[in-house]
Amino acid sequence: MNKEEKKAFLLLKSIIFQYHGLDDNEQQLLEKTAGELDAEEELKWAQNFIAEEYLDAFDRARDYLAKVSIAKEQKIDFLHRVWKSNNEKGHITEMEAIAILRLAKDWQVESELISRVRG
Repeated sequence: MNKEEKKAFLLLKSIIFQYHGLDDNEQQLLEKTAGELDAEEELKWAQNFIAEEYLDAFDRARDYLAKVSIAKEQKIDFLHRVWKSNNEKGHITEMEAIAILRLAKDWQVESELISRVRG
């Protein structure tokens, strides 16, 4: 995964985790992911991106992610990994699920993601 892909993935994961406010468990999962990807700088960038204006962070993230060049299969993988991470924290709220599906629709991979989640 290159630097831009790491930024996109960590922004995606961060924006979903912060949908209802970031708790300690979610922060630990983000830090664990950043460590596994050697992407602490990219995580800091993603969290600063969200902190710039928290109220419109999701819409800004959608705009940013729409412009990032990522292969279709990798988009599906990123979204599926975020979905699984939500389950790892113990739950996924309806709003988080809808947000992930909205991003999947933006990326035109909604049906593929749904198939992978079900499978």
